[in-house]
Amino acid sequence: MKAQINLITIWTNDIEKMKNFYNQVLGFKIENDLGNYVEFENAGVRFAICMREVMHGYSNEYRKEAFGQGFELAFPCENPKEVDESFKKLISKGAISIHEPQDMPWSQRTALFADPDGNIHEIFAEIK
Repeated sequence: MKAQINLITIWTNDIEKMKNFYNQVLGFKIENDLGNYVEFENAGVRFAICMREVMHGYSNEYRKEAFGQGFELAFPCENPKEVDESFKKLISKGAISIHEPQDMPWSQRTALFADPDGNIHEIFAEIK
């Protein structure tokens, strides 16, 4: 095995809400839509969402109820001002506000928002 990530898949029970969020709110273009699996255009690592039920026959682990924050996607901005502007735009389009933009001690301006399933993600920019 290579220590390299090739694909990130977010498991969901509501593919339509999640597909619309990642496409219409975050702006990912749909590359492949199979109904219960949607892969988006993304430079580098492949990115997809998939219905949990697709994997039920493969492993009972996929039947377990998800809980807690298991991962975070972080989206870069060009500068701190863009963090503020992007946050406002995301919230106005339906993202759930978790934490408004703030300067952090690690020299970044960050903000947190959630998708329809409650997964918390970050937008950030380096403070120069």
